[in-house]
Amino acid sequence: MALSDALTKLAQRAKEAEDRAHAAESQAKGDLQSAVQKASDSARRTADELTTKVQADKAAVSDRWSQIHSDWANHVATVRARIAEKKAEHDVKEAQIDAEVAAADAEAAIDFAFAAVEEAEYAVLDAMLAQEDADELSGTG
Repeated sequence: MALSDALTKLAQRAKEAEDRAHAAESQAKGDLQSAVQKASDSARRTADELTTKVQADKAAVSDRWSQIHSDWANHVATVRARIAEKKAEHDVKEAQIDAEVAAADAEAAIDFAFAAVEEAEYAVLDAMLAQEDADELSGTG
């Protein structure tokens, strides 16, 4: 897949997430719980696929991206463990605090994703420039 096509796929996936979040605003609690479970399962599958891909491409992926992936995986595991713990608590005040923390976590994840898209754009353009340089040096460009 061309790198620009991968960015298109990323944009489409972000739009799907946006549409699902808007739809969730009017869903009943049971439907929202189902949507949360589906999103969780999908995120876990994607994370597992990313782990497999990073491990398989370790020679081609720079150490910094391997470290970022590892840090992100650890962060996700910690957040999911905290969420599981909090679901067991039923105190109203704590539930409101949990909702605020969950919203802050969501905002942080969106900010991280935004920064990742910016970095992806830079990486795609840099890869294209590197290929142009290589083509010029080899006489094929």
